[in-house]
Amino acid sequence: MQGALRIGTAAFNAGDHRAAHEAWEEPWLALESGTADERLLHGLIQYAAATHHARLRNWSGARRLAASAAAYLSALDDGYREMNVAAVRTHLRRLAADPEFAERRRPLSLQHDGAALTPADLSFEQLASVATLLAEEYEAFDATVVDDAIRYARGELGDDDSPPEVTATRSRGFVGMLFDFADTRDGRAVVYDRLSRHVERRRSRERDVDGLFE
Repeated sequence: MQGALRIGTAAFNAGDHRAAHEAWEEPWLALESGTADERLLHGLIQYAAATHHARLRNWSGARRLAASAAAYLSALDDGYREMNVAAVRTHLRRLAADPEFAERRRPLSLQHDGAALTPADLSFEQLASVATLLAEEYEAFDATVVDDAIRYARGELGDDDSPPEVTATRSRGFVGMLFDFADTRDGRAVVYDRLSRHVERRRSRERDVDGLFE
C-alpha cells in the first residue's frame, strides 16, 4: 500500500495523472469496498481523473469526479496514511463548485509523509514502476525499450537499490536516463530518444556476443 501511494503520488505531482490512476487501480481493486484504504485510493483515483478532465476543459466531468472524490475522502482522518487528505478534500470541494478554477491554479500537489514527492524522490524500483506505467500509457514510447532500459539499469546497480539522496548513482548510465524520463514531463520525448538509442546500442552488443556461439 505504501509503495503504491508513493508511486502514484510521484506520478501525479509530475503531471502524469493517468499514470497515477493506474498505479492505484490494482491495489484498490483488491480492497474490500468501504474500508478506509479503499476509500483513500478510490478518492485519489477520482482526484486524478478530475484533474485530467479539467486539463481537457471537460468541466462537467471535472465537477462530477471532484464531488465524488471529496465524498470518498470525507470520512478519513486528515492525515490518513500520511497523505494530505484534508487539503485534498478542500481542493476537491472548490473544484466541484467551480471547475474552471483549475485554469487559474495548478492542481494541488499530493504529499506523503510531509513531502510532495516526485519521481526523483523514489527508490529505483519505485521509479522503474513509474517508467513502466508511462511506457504503457503513451503510444509514443515503446514499452520494450523501457523494459530493457530497466534491465540494464538493474545491472548497473547490482544489489544496490540506493536511496534517492545518492544523486551520483542517478546521474549516469541507464539509471540516470530512467530518472530523467520519469521526472521530466515537458522534455520526456527528448530523453526517450536518447534512452532508446542507448538501448539499441546495448542490444546490438548483446546480439554480437550471442552470434559468437552460433
